[in-house]
Amino acid sequence: MEPGLRSRPAEPGRCVSGPPGDGSAFPVDLPSGAGAQPGSLPGAVAAVLPAGGCGERMGVRTPKQFCRLLERPLISYTLQALERVCWIKDIVVTVTGENMEAMRSILQRYGHKRISLAEAGATRHRSIFNGLKALAEDQPDCKLTKPEVVIIHDAVRPFVEEDILLRVVIAAKEHGAAGAIRPLVSTVISPSADGCLDHSLDRAKYRASEMPQAFLFDVIYEAYQQCSDYDLEFGTECLQLALKYCHRKAKLIEGPPDLWKVTYKQDLYAAESMIKEKISQEICVVMNTKEEESIGRLLEEVLRNELNDEQKLQESLGQGAAIIAALVKERNSAFAGQLLVA
Repeated sequence: MEPGLRSRPAEPGRCVSGPPGDGSAFPVDLPSGAGAQPGSLPGAVAAVLPAGGCGERMGVRTPKQFCRLLERPLISYTLQALERVCWIKDIVVTVTGENMEAMRSILQRYGHKRISLAEAGATRHRSIFNGLKALAEDQPDCKLTKPEVVIIHDAVRPFVEEDILLRVVIAAKEHGAAGAIRPLVSTVISPSADGCLDHSLDRAKYRASEMPQAFLFDVIYEAYQQCSDYDLEFGTECLQLALKYCHRKAKLIEGPPDLWKVTYKQDLYAAESMIKEKISQEICVVMNTKEEESIGRLLEEVLRNELNDEQKLQESLGQGAAIIAALVKERNSAFAGQLLVA
């Protein structure tokens, strides 16, 4: 495991719960529908992000988690979204050995914090299991603290917000397991052996399983320890493991529409469009103090005319300043941006 090195601050977000990395401090203003009081929140929360996939369905040579959106790797946006949640104490990313150095470079270049790396397995479940092992206290040379609740999230779902993370964590505290769901977009059909329609499912009775998911750590770790080789090799649903091996029925939480996973090449364009839209609303500015006044006036003019083109914006501001895409979400009607003086 390698802790992330921080060369500069990650783009700031609104910290609603106290100092970053303090797992004992939680938001006191719970989102509507969270269904719990502050006293019922768990004492420590960590996250595991499997990032060992090769992106076969995308049809590109670069694994999709490392594909660049606005000159920044996709996984960096996902890490940034989790880092803004101050009550997530540790984040473990599982990555293949051949991409380990590339991942370390991303952590350093973009100033990610609270990140540890673990070796990915050959399958999704094996990668998640390795991430859980990194958090378990019974592992040799463990440098992390075992959490009470662990979040499992995909490295290629960059638009996750604190509200849904908090809701699944609170539900996991009560039920042992919880996960986000969404209505099915397409009807699911079952083909027969000869390639003809056998039957179709009533779409209204089913839901798509999404991420994030959350578990009491002892529940999901026990489930993986008992897991069959077949499940580890071919399974994809963590909630099913908790049910099958620990008899915990997961609480299903209706999630927002932006939980979708970047899977195909066209998804990259959709994700980039969403990032540009966020940039057009919220910006972090880094500037030299001597040029603050002139840059401020120029920034106002440029933002009005060219905000949706990040490259043009940087060029227009010249050497005196750099615009960094912040992806900072305005929560509770309070502007979350921050001015950093270099």
